[in-house]
Amino acid sequence: MFTEERQEAILQRLREYGKVKVRSLGEEFHVTDDCIRKDLKTLEKAGHLKRTYGGAILSGDYPLDRDVIDRRSVNAEKKNIIAQKAFHLIKDNETIFLDISTSNIRLAKLLAESKRRLVVVSNMIDILQALAMSPTITAVGTGGIMYRTVNGFMGSAAIEVIKQYSFDRAFIGTCGVDMTDLSITTFGVEDGLTKKAAISSSRHTYVIMEKDKFYFNDSYKFAHLDDIDGIVTDEEPDPATLGTLESAGVQLY
Repeated sequence: MFTEERQEAILQRLREYGKVKVRSLGEEFHVTDDCIRKDLKTLEKAGHLKRTYGGAILSGDYPLDRDVIDRRSVNAEKKNIIAQKAFHLIKDNETIFLDISTSNIRLAKLLAESKRRLVVVSNMIDILQALAMSPTITAVGTGGIMYRTVNGFMGSAAIEVIKQYSFDRAFIGTCGVDMTDLSITTFGVEDGLTKKAAISSSRHTYVIMEKDKFYFNDSYKFAHLDDIDGIVTDEEPDPATLGTLESAGVQLY
């Protein structure tokens, strides 16, 4: 197999599994570990992947669509599964925070259709509109600077409102988890600082995300795994990731 063919095969494994290991690739392609490391270095320089200890994950520069309006219908079934799992974590008479997230929009609709008595604070307009349909839910908007691409509020004004509350549970969106340093990431500082405020004000914090996001990360690190209680996702990730979550004391739902 030529070098170019092997590197294309490595990328195919990454697209399929989200991560690869040097030793496994060496055994599969019958080459040395050093040869695989050189392949990974070349592919990293080309922007296709990010090298990690003993392997690689897909690049954080993958084509992430950050516009919430465009993401509402993407992976609909996965987001329904996540919303259903999160719904069953919430108890009557709690005060909760729903962060900017397309999965949280679906969670808000489930809550609005139920008879749960709740106070729900959110910085996302779609969520507040869904909650407004319920006579048993008190919906509170943070206000603040409005960001069109996420249809919600971020920054200092929103943070000041969030800091005044003591949440029983917060459900936080993310662009991905960096499994190399166990950080939880998002696309920018304003969103990251707003999420930090919600985590600090909550007794129980859950990150809600599709399984694929275990293999991506974005530019701003707003928390680490030891800052949260659980991750609500659509299905289990690979065994190595499960082991890392267990070691960090993070419950997977």
